Amino acid sequence: MPHYISLIRWTSQGRMGLPAWRDRIEDGEREIEEAGEQIRERTASHAHQLHQLEKEAARRLAELERTVALFATGPLFRDLEGRFHQEADVLSYLADVKRELVESLADFRDGEEDPLRAMLGQRRDATARFRVNVLVDNEPRNGAPVVVEPNPTYYNLNGRIEYRAAFGSMVTDFREIKSGALHRANGGFLLLDALELFRHPFSWEALKRALKVGELRIENLGEEYSAIPSASLRPAPIPLEVKVILIGPRLLHQLLFHFDDDFRELFKVKADFSPELDWTPEHHRNYAAFISRWVRDNDLRHFDRGAVARLIEYGARCRDDQRKLSARLIEISDVVSEASFWAGRLGHQVVGSEDVELAIRKKEYRSNLIEERVQELVQNGTLVIDVDGARVGEVNGLSILELGDYTFGRPVRVSARVSLGRAGVESIERDIKLSGPIHSKGVKILAGYLAATYAQEQPLALSASLTFEQSYDEIEGDSASSTELYALLSALSGLPLDAGVAVTGSVDQNGNVQAVGGVTRKVEGFYAACKARGLTGRQGVLVPAANVRNLMLDTEIVDAVRAGRFHVWAVETIAEGIEVLTAREAGERGNDGRYPPDTVHALAESRLRGYAERLRDFGGDGRPAGVDSGASPASASTRERETK
Repeated sequence: MPHYISLIRWTSQGRMGLPAWRDRIEDGEREIEEAGEQIRERTASHAHQLHQLEKEAARRLAELERTVALFATGPLFRDLEGRFHQEADVLSYLADVKRELVESLADFRDGEEDPLRAMLGQRRDATARFRVNVLVDNEPRNGAPVVVEPNPTYYNLNGRIEYRAAFGSMVTDFREIKSGALHRANGGFLLLDALELFRHPFSWEALKRALKVGELRIENLGEEYSAIPSASLRPAPIPLEVKVILIGPRLLHQLLFHFDDDFRELFKVKADFSPELDWTPEHHRNYAAFISRWVRDNDLRHFDRGAVARLIEYGARCRDDQRKLSARLIEISDVVSEASFWAGRLGHQVVGSEDVELAIRKKEYRSNLIEERVQELVQNGTLVIDVDGARVGEVNGLSILELGDYTFGRPVRVSARVSLGRAGVESIERDIKLSGPIHSKGVKILAGYLAATYAQEQPLALSASLTFEQSYDEIEGDSASSTELYALLSALSGLPLDAGVAVTGSVDQNGNVQAVGGVTRKVEGFYAACKARGLTGRQGVLVPAANVRNLMLDTEIVDAVRAGRFHVWAVETIAEGIEVLTAREAGERGNDGRYPPDTVHALAESRLRGYAERLRDFGGDGRPAGVDSGASPASASTRERETK
């Protein structure tokens, strides 16, 4: 204790010099500071050495962990690299995974879970970024992929980037990238319903863009139409090589071909599918095979030979052709299913022809309510249809009413009236704009026929009106042109037409009767009207000879024709038809240029000649010759007497 002794000594010996005391204190402080500095330097040196040791230990530990990780995962990576040694992109991806794996080993250690994540039920997944998002799994298959997309929306075709909720916001990553139909069909074929494709906005343009560029880009529509660009995933484009097959109606193809230039370049191959098959033994076997498969697939009762034969006949009836079968097998399958049901209801183990017939009858019964109401109106006289007797200038025509899945024939009365004049043949329906262009064309053809037949040596001085009685809807088609011509010939000749005979068929300017549509339903419609009023044995229908192959009549009508209770006449010309309707020969011009007396044409020509002579006497405009338009009736009579 040197300082304490010096102080006592100073105290006991009296005062000491102040400067000397101060010097001694300062020296002591310097010694203390120097000692502290040495201690700090030594401490810092030791701390630095300790830090370096810790870093080295951590480095060696990390190196050891990487070595262990590579040792543990090395065989797995080598196996994958061996399997995909020809895929450079896969090898590059595996190298990135290996590097990221050894640099993120700390993420795989067990640690405390984030309390907020635990509270929200969201656990950290350290392996998420190492997982593979498989867009398309091309598992082993025979041949190229064939994909049918029934709902071709934009996202279903091109894929999408989905989002998930996290902490009150929407987030995404590569795992939320989803494939579309184009991805699944890449390298193969994609089948699309064209009408469904055009019902979804943006789908058509996106499909064309992908096919033209030859690559697929997964982009959400919101990014394209958003006012403010937002950061999101940008998946790399995928090379695209696919054959797209559009299935749709012929009209849609025509519209696209004419109005979309891209369609012509992208879809160059067109294939029409016929709705019918030839009636051949081969297609009979195909029908039987289809029925058998449908029965097995739907666990139905089996069909015997008669039932299969009745279904083949029904297939021909669907096409209205004795030499064709319907290729719309969905209609056949419906009858197969219903026939099996009725067979079970009746206790039949095997479906027979009578079960098929019952199924067809029930199917028609569920749809023919309007037809029944029309037949009631005919039966009680509300709709005036004569099925017996004879009428001048009146004939029964046949029209078709289509009600979606059901079509039936309806008889309609056609009448004609003629008079002196130059108006020609006029249709009342055309004048009041209830006539379609094709029907109007048919009326013009009648005028051409009359001119060619009766106006070669004299003018056609005729004003004629035609109409469909009790018809209040628009009339279209030329299938009634022959009917109108028969009514016109009857009015000109004065010969009555058999009311028990109905007529259908179009006509050309030469008088040839041409084929029309729906002839089977038309015959059946008139037969139903005759049956309701009572069959006389003289009733029937005139049909074009070209339509004979289209007759697939109901069994009841076939039996009635065979028994002579009903008739079906096939005619090729107007002359043949008018002879059936009037029981009078039509007549042909002789060497003298005249028709035989009392024939239809002779009587009609005589009437027209009389019209022409009277029109000549009246000055060609319906007024007496020499009469001025402003003359009074009295002066006109005076001049007529002077002329005589």
